[in-house]
Amino acid sequence: MTTTRTEEAPPSALRRLLPGAPAGAGPRSATLLRHLAVAVFAGTLVVLLTNQLPPYQNLQVARVCAFLCVTAGYTVLVGLNGQLSLGHGALMATGAYTVALVQQGFDDRGVRGWWVLPGSLLAAVAVTALGGLVVGLAAARLRGPYLAGVTLAVATLVPAVTTIFTGVFNGEQGLRFPAQTPPAGLGAYFQPERWLAWIALAAALLTMVLLANLVRSRFGRSLRAVRDDEVAARLAGIPVARTQVLAFVVSAACAGLGGGVYAVLTATVAPGKFPLDLSLFLLMAIVIGGLGSLAGAVWGALLLVALQDLPGLLTDHLDLPAALAQRLEGNLALAVFGLILIVVMLAAPGGLQAGVRALATRLRATVRRAPDR
Repeated sequence: MTTTRTEEAPPSALRRLLPGAPAGAGPRSATLLRHLAVAVFAGTLVVLLTNQLPPYQNLQVARVCAFLCVTAGYTVLVGLNGQLSLGHGALMATGAYTVALVQQGFDDRGVRGWWVLPGSLLAAVAVTALGGLVVGLAAARLRGPYLAGVTLAVATLVPAVTTIFTGVFNGEQGLRFPAQTPPAGLGAYFQPERWLAWIALAAALLTMVLLANLVRSRFGRSLRAVRDDEVAARLAGIPVARTQVLAFVVSAACAGLGGGVYAVLTATVAPGKFPLDLSLFLLMAIVIGGLGSLAGAVWGALLLVALQDLPGLLTDHLDLPAALAQRLEGNLALAVFGLILIVVMLAAPGGLQAGVRALATRLRATVRRAPDR
């Protein structure tokens, strides 16, 4: 009597990595062109929107784009690779201080040119990527609360460094550098806030296009495979430790770019702009938006800006005592964020983006059934 032996099918993320597995849904060039088309369409809409908005709303758009650089890279690390980090606020601060120091150095030497700002942002990306490499090497050996503890230590270390080395970082007062002015070709009366929104939009679109292609590449499938089952991924020939380290590097680079753009918006950097609870806000934002989804990162960035401005809106429209207004400014955003997190997890456990997809699926099913009725 003979018996047949059936092998368990590998997870879907691993199946595509095994020899002989089918390639992707289409050529890489088609995927890149599709992402570029979406980016051009979204960028055009935002540019048209900024032409109609007053200065403060344009600054809000710029802040959303700056945070989108961070949340997009953060959701790749946490949602796609399964590594928990509580230090992305410190990585933002690293990128911001790098931009400030480079811009100050150029200004002191009288260096001018269109390439100064891109060069400063590239320096921020390089420095934070190096920091992500260091943290990632330690994180590859840790799991769960130990990993969270290490990244939390990073979040407390960076502000401490800025206050210890006051000769370089100017302590609590922070650093100032020349503000970005619109090019002369845009006209003498071009709104500076609109120009800042365009700068932040360019950084956000570049980040989203690169990450969207990364997520759909072989490396993106490796990220998901390591998240789902490290043992199975290692048996499939995936270098687990290297994949986890590279995930940290990519996420840190995005956080550095976002922090650098955030610094450009105000032309100042100070430790108070990157408090410890910023990392907590970033984590809640990507969870509410939808872990592992770049579209969810957009929801998270919108929530970050909206809720940070909520205490100011209340104090402006309500006649509140000074002490109460100060307490609201420090605690209201965190309380509302926590409440939204609870409601979203009960109503849509996959986040806002998952809820939107489910709603769209129901609407399509309803429309298809309508002619039959």
